[in-house]
Amino acid sequence: MTGSNGQNPAIPWPRAEVPRRVAILGWARLSAQAIEGSGYNLSASELARGLVLCGHAVSYLASGMRYSLSRLPRVTYRETWGGVECFDLLNSPNLSPASANFENMASEVASPHQARLVVDWLRERRVEVVHIHSLEGYALDLIGAVRDAGMPVVVTPHNYWYVCPQVDLLHEELRVCLDYRGGERCVGCLRPKKGLVLKRSVGQTLERVMGLERANGVRRLLYGLKPAFKRLFGRDSADRSVRGRSDRPLNPDRLTDPELALGFDGDLPDGGEIKHDLVPPPGTGPRELTVSPLDENERFLQSPVHLKVLNGYGRRRAAGAAALNRASLVTSPSEFLRRAHVAMGVDTGRTRTVLLGQPHFDQINRRARRSPYYNSVPWEAATAARPVRFAFLGTTRANKGLEVLTQAIPLLDPAVRRRCHFVIRALGWDWPFRVRLSRFPEVSFAGGYDLMQLISMHGEYDVGVLPHIWFENSPLVMLEHLHAGKFVISSRLGGPADWIDPPRNGLFFRAGDPSDLAACLASVAEGRVRLPTAREVHESSRLQSYPGHVRSIQVIYEEVIREVGTGGAVLDQ
Repeated sequence: MTGSNGQNPAIPWPRAEVPRRVAILGWARLSAQAIEGSGYNLSASELARGLVLCGHAVSYLASGMRYSLSRLPRVTYRETWGGVECFDLLNSPNLSPASANFENMASEVASPHQARLVVDWLRERRVEVVHIHSLEGYALDLIGAVRDAGMPVVVTPHNYWYVCPQVDLLHEELRVCLDYRGGERCVGCLRPKKGLVLKRSVGQTLERVMGLERANGVRRLLYGLKPAFKRLFGRDSADRSVRGRSDRPLNPDRLTDPELALGFDGDLPDGGEIKHDLVPPPGTGPRELTVSPLDENERFLQSPVHLKVLNGYGRRRAAGAAALNRASLVTSPSEFLRRAHVAMGVDTGRTRTVLLGQPHFDQINRRARRSPYYNSVPWEAATAARPVRFAFLGTTRANKGLEVLTQAIPLLDPAVRRRCHFVIRALGWDWPFRVRLSRFPEVSFAGGYDLMQLISMHGEYDVGVLPHIWFENSPLVMLEHLHAGKFVISSRLGGPADWIDPPRNGLFFRAGDPSDLAACLASVAEGRVRLPTAREVHESSRLQSYPGHVRSIQVIYEEVIREVGTGGAVLDQ
């Protein structure tokens, strides 16, 4: 049976027996989904929509991003999206994301006035259960204030913000931080962002008064003045990008292609590399990487240094663990993330691992199961008539590890590399990486991507590459690979160790080690590691469906509401 448009009719979504009033807290705009807040906001927004489908009344509050010249903190309505009523805490004393608040630790530990505003808003909405997906933009004392007001609180950490103001447990965003030295190592870890409150206040006030288009025109005018003055009155007004190229000629004739005169002729020189005069922009060359051993997870969890307190950052970290101990339940999306918080002072009995589910995960999974090649090995070295295709999906942020892959590809033996093709889809400024890898015809950059493209990308690659350099929690890109039935080559750092079971559904290498990653790539390209079928990947991976995830969260809500003992006001049936 099909509908009038030729498509299958929608499957009815199961309704909740007892609809509840739920409040979800975060910092990003919910309707922006992954565009603002990345995976955390995508998870929170899809959960909110799933709860609405179940019949729950869902409200959302964001904090730390919106400001006005009045500077008076208050809660304002923003929009209704997906059936969720969305609000902003305007003029928060704590900025978001966390990097913008890095030197504001005292206010991040406790902001009583802000907590009262939030509690009053929750009471006004007659909220029965509060679900915090991010507390960036708020203060840590909010959890205790909500509990003291008689409402249960579920906290789902998507990173390490509660015990690491840098968020990722990375020192200077480049290397794993195994010992924060009681807070002393936190000093100077991030560069402060000066004048951000004023900038947001002026810019967002302009938007409200003039409208977005005119406000953006004023912004462009103001932003253009500074570089214009530099060009006019600076000591060096030369175009540095042009000068940078002209200072580094590769040949006296300035030929962008040294083989220009060959036409079709000539053997493959230098292993098939393409020679040209592209030069990476200044300051974007190879970064020095710090290698993490394969047992870094275990070393971190067993370290005795996590509870030291020597300064304000140390007190803030202790306050974060204490705040989570006031929550009704802490639901981590990976077992490693749960254990990491326990190692830093969170009561293990208050924690639980709850696997993530997403609508696009299920679409990707169904696409793989419905493929005629679901039971076929995607690529075999002995019979291959094409290269094996590796895919990096993610962003250009340092913690995602594109630098590691960029350094690994040149380490491959030319004969091995020619049996490979690398598809790189990275959101962000990828030009320096493009330049550095442009001499290898086996590498292609395809820019950013959206969720719908992920479904259609099933046939574009055979193996996913996850070269992160931080303690990843439950990386969505890894789950997307596994739902697609793809073999994954991953850093053994953080949550991926909960899913990857070498060699059934992937391989591990030392995080930050390009040579170890190159060895894993070669082992696949040379046929020393067999790629499993998509069915075999599914059978060896712990995957949660979107309906299953929403059901599990509803069960948790009922559990914590019963524990409070009141249950609050039930929606009219």
